[in-house]
Amino acid sequence: MSQSLRNKINSLLLIINIQLIRVKPIEKIADKLFNKYRQYTMVPLITFKDNLTLIEDHVHKKDGIVVECGVWRGGMAAAIGEILPNKKFFLFDSFEGLPEVQEIDGKAANEWQSNKESIRYRDNCKAEMYEAETAMKKARANFQLVKGWFNQTLPDFKFDDKIDLLRLDGDWYDSTMDCFVNLYPKVKKGGLIIIDDYFAWDGCSRATHDYLSQIKSESRIQMSKNGVCYIIKKD
Repeated sequence: MSQSLRNKINSLLLIINIQLIRVKPIEKIADKLFNKYRQYTMVPLITFKDNLTLIEDHVHKKDGIVVECGVWRGGMAAAIGEILPNKKFFLFDSFEGLPEVQEIDGKAANEWQSNKESIRYRDNCKAEMYEAETAMKKARANFQLVKGWFNQTLPDFKFDDKIDLLRLDGDWYDSTMDCFVNLYPKVKKGGLIIIDDYFAWDGCSRATHDYLSQIKSESRIQMSKNGVCYIIKKD
């Protein structure tokens, strides 16, 4: 073998090794977790992976708790439970579907909720509580499910630690605002907030902007490589 060919092979092997090093540990198990919980989540694979990557990058493995608002069947929370096995999870959902759309939620939201025959309607995103419980038990997570509308369950709920990860999936303006008002102050500095519907529904993005403006927050809205909206709390 010539020295020139040997050098080319060595260069190629070096490139391959660098690419392998760049693969995050979570990316190696994300597909497996998605397949395990796909019947319990509406989050598509590409954003499912981004959720897990953000959590791997920004969430402490032990300190703090995880709160999710808008659980559906619990698939996303269960997958998170697999990669954060030492965290306690507090999961809030009406388990009665989404509340009625308001004008501030926008035309697209109104059309979605009106079109009950659409395959995207999914019974107004209604799920049974036992389905979320089943998913979380599959993950062997330490969890508490809280049933009810956010404006009724969140204001007086007592947590036993600061929130390290807050995942919001409330779709509409009022639901998202209820979450921010009641939970953002309880997120620790440097904590991760994922806003699932920021790019999907006007009401969600408006509530996010309005709340951050109201408190004159220094935190910035960011986007993952595949379009997951998130905030790293600064204040």
